[in-house]
Amino acid sequence: MSLPELSRDEILRYSRHLLIPEVGLEGQRKLKNSSALIIGTGGLGSPVALYLAAAGIGRIGLVDYDTVDSSNLQRQVIHGTSTVGKLKVESARAKLLDLNPDIQVDVYNEPYTSENALHIAKDYDIILDGTDNFPTRYLTNDVAVFLDKPNVYASIYRFDGQVSVFYAKEGPCYRCLFPEPPPPGLVPSCAEGGVLGVLPGTIGTIQATEALKVLLGIGEPLIGKLLLYNALDMSFDFVKLKKNPNCRVCGPNADIKELIDYEEFCGVPSHDHEEGSAGANWDITATELAERVQHNHLKLVDVREPHELEISRLPNAVNIPLGQLAARLSELDSAEEMVIFCKSGSRSARGLELLTSAGFKKVKNLKGGINAWAREVDKSLPIY
Repeated sequence: MSLPELSRDEILRYSRHLLIPEVGLEGQRKLKNSSALIIGTGGLGSPVALYLAAAGIGRIGLVDYDTVDSSNLQRQVIHGTSTVGKLKVESARAKLLDLNPDIQVDVYNEPYTSENALHIAKDYDIILDGTDNFPTRYLTNDVAVFLDKPNVYASIYRFDGQVSVFYAKEGPCYRCLFPEPPPPGLVPSCAEGGVLGVLPGTIGTIQATEALKVLLGIGEPLIGKLLLYNALDMSFDFVKLKKNPNCRVCGPNADIKELIDYEEFCGVPSHDHEEGSAGANWDITATELAERVQHNHLKLVDVREPHELEISRLPNAVNIPLGQLAARLSELDSAEEMVIFCKSGSRSARGLELLTSAGFKKVKNLKGGINAWAREVDKSLPIY
């Protein structure tokens, strides 16, 4: 296979690469001939895309269908204040082409689903998973297995990160490590639990490093190894991974031969909606709640963590963090009408399930949480 030549300007741009024996002129030409698909242009996708573009990957694909929000800017460094409200893929593409106008950036402003994933990914050499939900992680893995492509995986939460390269041709896939998703609601998202802003920078840069190693054929990529990182004690640990002979996707007797319904498989939606809901029969809107509290006595139960009360709170609400709710049910009267709430309505929806399973019937979930109250009722409260 003939590799593209570098222009005089490109030789100057990549001169620090050309000085490395493991890269050199031929390696840089390999990178120019390579393509990478990045799923998500958020916290992880930002450093991944920036460093792969800077490194000279010839073609980069960006998949996302969200818009830039000001709450993204604490960690999603590919975007800026000037692009708030714009499509993330367009914001990211402009940044990448400003960084390196010699590359090609293709954007897919659409959800990554079983219907389009194979078509989008088939022409790329490597896939980088920058997602934050289990349905898309399993989808990304299965696409990589079916197309025989390496999948550079990462996940982040608060101060912790994980990275691995799942490549069924040479080692285990994501399903070998996690055959089944966790029960819905067991693992909180970054939107619920938070993330240190620099953490995705650390982990995303490692992802980009692994992608470059795979594409150049140098070093020892994290195939068969899971890197565990903790920012608080600045520790890096490694767990050896083995191929699961019973893996349903990459094992010798695999029974999953095509893409499935991943939302059904995981029991959760593939998009982290900011506004949580418990369903029409159990939800109450902020406006409806404001009307009700004027005429009825309602018990307000705040299931957020205590430190969140410093940001915003509702008068007379009782704070019982979601993790303590099951053990503190005796503090609540099932005969009393109550409304349970959190930041966005997601945690409180899970709390409502717990209460109803324990026999509580006069309970509602504040749809959209206290943030919805701040938007619709009391605009003096901050939104976070």
